[in-house]
Amino acid sequence: MAASRSDYRKYRLLEILPGATVWLTFALAISFSFWKPLWVIVFIIVFDALWLIRISYLLIFLLTSYRKFRAESSRDWYSMAKVLPGFDNLIHLIFLPTYKEPEAVIAQTLDGLTRIQYPAEKLFVVLCGEQKDEVNFRAIAAKMEAQYGKRFFRFLITVHPSGVPGEVPGKGSNTAYAGRLAKEVIDELHIPYEHVIVSSFDVDTVVHPQYFACLAFHYLTVPDPTHASYQPLAVYSNNVWESPFLMRVVAMSTTFWLMTEQMRPERLFTFSSHSMPFKALVDVGFWQSDIVTEDSRIFVQGFIEYDGNYRVVPLFIPLSMDTVMSQSLGQSLRNQYKQQRRWAYGIENFPFMVWHFWGNHAIPFVKKFRYLFNQFEGSFAWCTTPILIFILGRLPIAVANHRHLTAAISQNTPHILSLMMSVSLVGLLASAVISLTLLPPRPASAPRWQWVMMLVQWVFFPVTMILFGSVPATEALTRLMLGKYLGFNVTEKYRKHV
Repeated sequence: MAASRSDYRKYRLLEILPGATVWLTFALAISFSFWKPLWVIVFIIVFDALWLIRISYLLIFLLTSYRKFRAESSRDWYSMAKVLPGFDNLIHLIFLPTYKEPEAVIAQTLDGLTRIQYPAEKLFVVLCGEQKDEVNFRAIAAKMEAQYGKRFFRFLITVHPSGVPGEVPGKGSNTAYAGRLAKEVIDELHIPYEHVIVSSFDVDTVVHPQYFACLAFHYLTVPDPTHASYQPLAVYSNNVWESPFLMRVVAMSTTFWLMTEQMRPERLFTFSSHSMPFKALVDVGFWQSDIVTEDSRIFVQGFIEYDGNYRVVPLFIPLSMDTVMSQSLGQSLRNQYKQQRRWAYGIENFPFMVWHFWGNHAIPFVKKFRYLFNQFEGSFAWCTTPILIFILGRLPIAVANHRHLTAAISQNTPHILSLMMSVSLVGLLASAVISLTLLPPRPASAPRWQWVMMLVQWVFFPVTMILFGSVPATEALTRLMLGKYLGFNVTEKYRKHV
């Protein structure tokens, strides 16, 4: 049945709400800075104080998560998993969607799958291409199949047709198409769905040698494993020594955000490369083909399908991916902006969740509220916090000084804010030190002094928060608000030394 005009209007209101809230916040901050500057100064002090408290407990989460990461990355998961009942029955179905990626990037990923501490004959690899790039893709796929295909349980090559009505070209529609073809193979082999674990990877994903063993161990030991997705840590280190410093700061910041989220699984969504039960994937009808952020939406689909009985299990073991890098700095900056805008477009999950939560009394209210609040508040803070702290926070002070307002609060605010910023530097310094320990070995092509730059680059963190945080996030919410829907933009993969 087609949606009614009334339903369309209601859904559009939900799409408008996040962006409208952000722009209303900016409008009020600017107008009140001229009308009641002292009020805004008090607000900014309270806001910064609350944010400082938030940074403090996020730093605790980061340090705790980092400790777990160091411990679990060095465990012998394979020895622990192979003795568990059901281990020999498991098949790992791995999707690698690609569109115009260089052969070297795909080869590195497949080569990584042959170097793991896990039986390669238990891996069902699906290399997913696009019809728009079919000639190039099939040439590369044929080489990959010849070199790696016989090492795996199965090596399936799929080509997603272009121009399918109702689809948004991108990772979601590509893997959904490939997923249905893989299902046909699994059905022909009579493999129970409960024995298959799906991993949806970006094509530049290089797995940790123990990743599939760690995944298998958790799948075989956690309660109700077919009602959970499994989220590893994304560490952007494949080309980190070659990429521009601004891209490195953005990439490491993303990893640190994921680390803090891993410590709060009750609010965790799937992100980027992740794993899930094949049974759940089939039950929800595979990835949605008409959206941009299929990586987080697939969790929401499972949550709704099972009336809230679906969760994300954090895995403190890394998957290595590329930082954003192109042949020129300008293109790298543009691609970084587009990637952050696409990630921020995950706010499209908010109206979808409200729409499907409403009237579903089987999902506990507390769960519905928590996920809705975290989605909305997270996007709102992504857009507004850096701008309020670093830019708009200075406006009421300037107005108060221009009007020669002598209230003690306006005179002392710069000193108060300076003190808060100094305290917050502790968190920034901790992040900088941790980032050094996440780096892969320095290649011979990288000069020794670049170690110093890896530390100094963090002084640009406030710049990246605004240029590659607030601005693209605000554009993403604004596009949804205006109905100027975002398409899927494939981030270019480039290597200087191959």
